[in-house]
Amino acid sequence: MSRKIALRDALREAMTEEMRRDESVFLLGEEVAQYNGAYKVSKGMLDEFGAKRVIDTPIAELGFAGIGVGAAMNGLRPIVEFMTWNFAVLAFDQIVNNAAKTLSQSAGQYSCPIVFRGPSGAAGQLAQQHSQTFESWMANVPGLKVISCTDPADAKGLLKSAIRDSDPVCFMESELLYGYEGEVPEGEYLVPIGVAAVRREGTDVTLVSYNKMMLPTMEAAEELAKEGISAEVIDLRTIRPLDHATIVKSVKKTNRLVVIDESWPFAGVSAEVAYEVQKYAFDYLDAPVTRVNAADTNLGYAPTLVEEYMPNAAKIVKAVKEVAYVK
Repeated sequence: MSRKIALRDALREAMTEEMRRDESVFLLGEEVAQYNGAYKVSKGMLDEFGAKRVIDTPIAELGFAGIGVGAAMNGLRPIVEFMTWNFAVLAFDQIVNNAAKTLSQSAGQYSCPIVFRGPSGAAGQLAQQHSQTFESWMANVPGLKVISCTDPADAKGLLKSAIRDSDPVCFMESELLYGYEGEVPEGEYLVPIGVAAVRREGTDVTLVSYNKMMLPTMEAAEELAKEGISAEVIDLRTIRPLDHATIVKSVKKTNRLVVIDESWPFAGVSAEVAYEVQKYAFDYLDAPVTRVNAADTNLGYAPTLVEEYMPNAAKIVKAVKEVAYVK
């Protein structure tokens, strides 16, 4: 059985079910308890689990991230919520130098089963310091797994998998899409980490994206279909480990690739996808791999600048026509 619920509700359901199943799981972060979460993701969880398992913290990311890492090393399974991944920059020492390296530095004696979660990417007019996309930042660090999804069913299934994983997981959400609804199975439901999803079958071009960029990508695929161009759409869902096999298999069928990525173009997720395809499917390409990224600059506040900065369906359609040699 499934029913349509919002992304925030799917995330809450995943955390609630895992906390009921395993007493070692707990949630901590700014405003997660008495305020029910900055985006109401943890609504009602304090009432059910109490202040020892749903913990309001001071505004000190490096502090509560460190508490989470220590707890994980001692056998607990913390979920650390950042109000935004932009604020997680303050906790990079704990994430990058502690959590990611615990297993290797201890020669396998200690694991660090922790989930760091919160919204990544732009969220309207929030300007430079609150609009950065962190998937490629975190995926660059060995020892971290990185999940980035928009579909509510994926959010539930992947978050449950992340909580049960023995490695540290960075879970990226979207501030703009906490109210985005989709069909979500009831009860026990897991999505494996590291497996992409083919959202739309196609024959002429492969479109690869993730998180909220899936929406303009699907919109572009609909527009292209009206013009006789069949686009196959792949939702990465997991950034590290990346599902190279699904991408390469699709490109071998369509012979063209456009990667849509909200992050900056230099050394980003789109660059990694492009590299993998040229390495493993070079002889199948009928056109150069093309990327649609955010502008290679800091995001301005004005709405006109936001529009110019962000990828959108029109930019994706234009890119596809370029690789398909269609005017």
